[in-house]
Amino acid sequence: MLNRTTTSSDGVAIAYSVSGTAETALVFIHGGMSDRSVWDGQHAAFADRFRVIALDLAGHGESGQNREVWGMSQFGRDVAAVMDAEHVSRAVPIGNSLGGPAAIEAALLAPQRVLAVIGVDTFHDLGRTIDADAMNHAAEEWQRDPKGSLDRGLKMLLHDDMDPTLYEDIRRQMSRTPPEVVCAMYRSFGGYNTGAAAAKLKVPIRCVNGDKFSMDLEAIRRIAPDFDAVVLPHIGHYPMLECPEEFNRRLAEALDGLGVIPSATASRVDSSAG
Repeated sequence: MLNRTTTSSDGVAIAYSVSGTAETALVFIHGGMSDRSVWDGQHAAFADRFRVIALDLAGHGESGQNREVWGMSQFGRDVAAVMDAEHVSRAVPIGNSLGGPAAIEAALLAPQRVLAVIGVDTFHDLGRTIDADAMNHAAEEWQRDPKGSLDRGLKMLLHDDMDPTLYEDIRRQMSRTPPEVVCAMYRSFGGYNTGAAAAKLKVPIRCVNGDKFSMDLEAIRRIAPDFDAVVLPHIGHYPMLECPEEFNRRLAEALDGLGVIPSATASRVDSSAG
């Protein structure tokens, strides 16, 4: 695995990792208060058939924090900058949580190169306009009580009986994000319409989700007709960490169904999971 850095459109340094040499790239995008290490298990699973790229969005991990204007479109530009730096001609952006909308924003910036978008525990309420007052309140709460805000968020995102060691690992990772970055992100999301960008996409959207949040497929397909999702039972917000073998199998199946990965590869990933 090679570690590299490029620059986003606003001059912020974006760190990323690459493995594999194939023409088609799986571009993995973490969620808020996370970093690219959550995708380490996907490098080993997919780098024999794909180029596997995982990046740190601005404000996260090893990427720069000197962003003046935050927002989902800016995160999309982070992803596009990495695709440009790696000269990616065929890509499937794969995003967890806010990484899902960021993947869509990136796909709209590079429509000729993106084959599909895959979400990971995201897009549950595609089409909702994020309430600005709620986001401002969340930012104020985080600024006042970051520990309490983090604990309340994790309780909402994860099952109570998940592995305690993994829970603590996730909590430690999320607590490393500077509070000023968290607050700026929250405020920037107010007014963002999660479906407006998706409605412009000309490629399929797929999801591999946990079961903490419900999903109205009929409503989503009114916005994105070529949409489908698989829901993993008793799995929370981080399927790639909570059940990595099952997640890799389901991701391979999604790629196979999209015609992106040969059936033989999906079968091999399935066998290795058993």
